[in-house]
Amino acid sequence: MSLDTLQTGNGPMPKQIPYIIANEGCERFSFYGMRNILTPFLISTLLLFIPLGDRPSEAKHIFHTFVIGVYFFPLLGGWLADRFFGKYNTIFWMSLIYVAGHACLAIFEDNLKGFYFGLFLIAFGSGGIKPLVVSFVGDQFDQSNKNKAKVVFDTFYWMINFGSFFASLLMPIFLRDYGPGVAFGIPGILMFIATMVFWLGNKKYVHVPPAPPNPDSVMNVARTALLAKRDGQGNPGLVMAGVGVLGAIGSLAMTPQWGFVIAACTAVVLLLAFGGMGTALQLERARGAHPDEAVEGVRAVLRILIVFALATPFWSLFDQKASTWIIQANDMNKPDWFLPAQMQALNPALVMLLIPFNNLVLFPLLRRLGWEPSSLRRMTVGIAFSSLAWIVIGGIQVYMDGGTSMSIAWQILPYALLTFGEVLVSASGLEFAYSQAPASMKGTIMSLWYLGTTIGSLWVLIANASVKNDAVNAYIASTGMSVISFQMFFFAAFAMVAAAFFGWYAKSYRMVDNYRSAKAA
Repeated sequence: MSLDTLQTGNGPMPKQIPYIIANEGCERFSFYGMRNILTPFLISTLLLFIPLGDRPSEAKHIFHTFVIGVYFFPLLGGWLADRFFGKYNTIFWMSLIYVAGHACLAIFEDNLKGFYFGLFLIAFGSGGIKPLVVSFVGDQFDQSNKNKAKVVFDTFYWMINFGSFFASLLMPIFLRDYGPGVAFGIPGILMFIATMVFWLGNKKYVHVPPAPPNPDSVMNVARTALLAKRDGQGNPGLVMAGVGVLGAIGSLAMTPQWGFVIAACTAVVLLLAFGGMGTALQLERARGAHPDEAVEGVRAVLRILIVFALATPFWSLFDQKASTWIIQANDMNKPDWFLPAQMQALNPALVMLLIPFNNLVLFPLLRRLGWEPSSLRRMTVGIAFSSLAWIVIGGIQVYMDGGTSMSIAWQILPYALLTFGEVLVSASGLEFAYSQAPASMKGTIMSLWYLGTTIGSLWVLIANASVKNDAVNAYIASTGMSVISFQMFFFAAFAMVAAAFFGWYAKSYRMVDNYRSAKAA
């Protein structure tokens, strides 16, 4: 390999990439195939014991609880891969658990406990592999061909939506015409195929071994910083972390009132937020006990987590297209042959068009105009576009609440706005998370990126729980809006404020390059 190639990062594409891309296409079909029919199945079949008027709210609660699980378990998968088994082994064995979960959905279609156990296995397996497949893709690149990584990350995301498109289009039909056993069984078959395709490429992959125990790990540096004492100085960081611990304990104590999911997720958020702020306050105290590069590595991780936290409102908006937007579509005019859940196929179809459009037309044009569309700039704009989508969907709901009959075609515009935002946030976020993560923390940092989706769904559950409060309902009634339209405008404002803070923080963020070093031929 020439020195020029090493320096420019334009080396050849790794030959093993097609195995991972094909695996991702099948796996995403399986996941979205079951996810996109989950809400209508719950409303029409599994929750018949609940009064009709309460089923949409309960189905939405179950759906977002499932999503929370899917995006919480990446923490476990990332830790197991980084510390013990490596990415390949963790992906393979958790994929088999994933397959077992699909089998439970197909077998226990009319058994509440069996069906919920299947959802748990899918959340465990899907969540466990989620950060690892993306970082495993990144492991196949080094400094010599790192510029090809962006193309692959975009292709990777394109394949996600290729699988999602056909799943969104076909699975509602299978559910209606052949029943839940077939509709949930087909995604299970696709997941089994995905696992076998991934296994076939085993001997061709670059296998980055798990990191050995590191006395200078992020956790060890943070512990040293928090516990270190300096003469004449207090321990503001330790106090801050202690506030987080007390808050987490208080949150768990509220489990009977809030439910376990909200209480536990809120506890995790408090520990991460206050523990991170406390570590930042006293980080300099770790110097001397740990190398300077380890201390700076922790500083980089904390800065990455701020970016992830500011992106969580986007996920609270995005995932509701499979719950809140379907519930709205149920009350809209549509052809007899068209099912509300099929509207979700518009999202991946637009993604497959927007990714090449952005890369071939929009981004080059912006560069010629003197504006570099960096990953953080793209994410800022994407969060703002998600807010615009919810302003439109809220406006539609206001007209419907007023008695105006609306065609489901009106949802096309908010889907287009949300999808444009998704491409800018999600695909860019994958690239950002991998490139900024220290080498020993790839899987863990990617899992923290996905944890943002868990927190996004947590905001949804909290918002849904709040409208059961009489005082909140009285305030909403005073606005003249329905609960659902008020919530839509609330989430729009939530995302717009987040976009403003994200853009402000992005201006001061210093990008780093953490791809593997190249080996000259």
